[in-house]
Amino acid sequence: MLVKVYGSAVFGVEATTIAVEVNIDKGIGYHLVGLPDNAVKESSFRIAAALQNNGFKFPGKKIIVNMAPADLRKEGSAYDLTFAIGILAASGQIKAKNISEYIIMGELSLDGSLQPIKGALPIAIKAQQEGFKYFILPQQNAKEAAIVSGLKVYGVHNIKEVCDHFDKGLELPETIVNTREEFYNHLDHPEHDFADVKGQESIKRCMEIAAAGGHNIILIGPPGAGKTMLAKRLPSILPPMTLHEALETTKIHSVVGKIKDHGLMAQRPFRSPHHTISDVALVGGGAYPQPGEISLSHNGVLFLDELPEFKRSVLEVMRQPLEDREVTISRAKFTVTYPSSFMLVASMNPSPGGYFNDPDAPVTSSPAEMQRYLSKISGPLLDRIDIHIEVTPVPFDKLSEERKGEKSIDIRKRVMKARELQTQRFQEYENIHYNAQMGTKQISKFCKLDDISKKLLKTAMERLNLSARAYDRILKVSRSIADLETSEEIKSAHISEAIQYRSLDRDGWLG
Repeated sequence: MLVKVYGSAVFGVEATTIAVEVNIDKGIGYHLVGLPDNAVKESSFRIAAALQNNGFKFPGKKIIVNMAPADLRKEGSAYDLTFAIGILAASGQIKAKNISEYIIMGELSLDGSLQPIKGALPIAIKAQQEGFKYFILPQQNAKEAAIVSGLKVYGVHNIKEVCDHFDKGLELPETIVNTREEFYNHLDHPEHDFADVKGQESIKRCMEIAAAGGHNIILIGPPGAGKTMLAKRLPSILPPMTLHEALETTKIHSVVGKIKDHGLMAQRPFRSPHHTISDVALVGGGAYPQPGEISLSHNGVLFLDELPEFKRSVLEVMRQPLEDREVTISRAKFTVTYPSSFMLVASMNPSPGGYFNDPDAPVTSSPAEMQRYLSKISGPLLDRIDIHIEVTPVPFDKLSEERKGEKSIDIRKRVMKARELQTQRFQEYENIHYNAQMGTKQISKFCKLDDISKKLLKTAMERLNLSARAYDRILKVSRSIADLETSEEIKSAHISEAIQYRSLDRDGWLG
């Protein structure tokens, strides 16, 4: 008897429906075809034990299982439940009424219980698009899949529940998630708040400008100055994610199995990889390509602590994604593209010892050591960072203050107003949404200076020995400062503030 059951395979952040054809005939042997990997091939042992432990039989006949399309590589253990239900239906142990309306996925334990799978959200989206009515999957992934409307999602704990549903008509509990309500309930509850940061008013201001214009930023300061603390709070002042952004971000995290017992992601992601990370782990890839840290920080913040400690090759592969805002991983038979639109926040000590021009410092570094340390950061990468700011340690009287700082929600309101101005300004441009994305044409159009501002910028570039690359960055940042003040014109005060945020371009830092 031949039975068709449907599962799904995930490539990149998109899913492809897989038809699992199970044919049971005279003879002996279990034959699995359709380009399965080792994890898929091993499923027969898990299925046999699970069926036996739940009162069913693994047929002692010739079983052929075909996974179509057969030229597409299938990987992972998520097809166990699909195969098991197909084998039971084909051998007549359960009824197979309306089974073609279901997508069935799940990894089986030997006792028949189900383990969570990866990529439940992309699978649910594809199932809904292709007209499937029901999706049976492990309970741990049910909330994630239930985000998709127009698809009945059944989260189950054991294979017995699925068999009873088909054979005896027992109703499975449907998982229902009010996506919009759940999403909007979690928007204004950031985990970290700028109100917790004592002092550092100038750095908070700098962070606000970076958030308003989507600028990449690097924080330079000695250990314990608060660089990591400030960076962790940046997502709390970025504009809340739209429903579309949240769905896009959740899909990426779903593919790597980072979402368990959670619905839609409402907070912008914050990723902080260790400096020993490999280039593949950062950008994505592998034999079966997976998203890297830069894709997991899509629509959020990627924080690189101690930037000069990262391997140069790791930092170099990040240059292209910073420009294109997506990562393309090519293999012989297929190409996968992951989105990677993120804000880069980097931090570094100004010298190997961590202290710079401080006579009371416990560790000092020679000028040659400092130059060697700072030169680890390549010019082209630094070219993509708009704001450089020095972070100084907080004095005791500020630390001991009981007064709370300004809340993230209040700063976010100003940032959102600035972003609204930019949305209107760039509505005719398809790939430009905020100031940091401006090219040369947009800079010359939207960053016009009066004579006083031009003179100020010229003087600053000559006196501070600012490099040519600093010119465009200063104009972009000054545009964001003007937007925060809802000013159409860029004034000399905006230019002078933007000039302060180019520490590493000054003579004596990077030579």
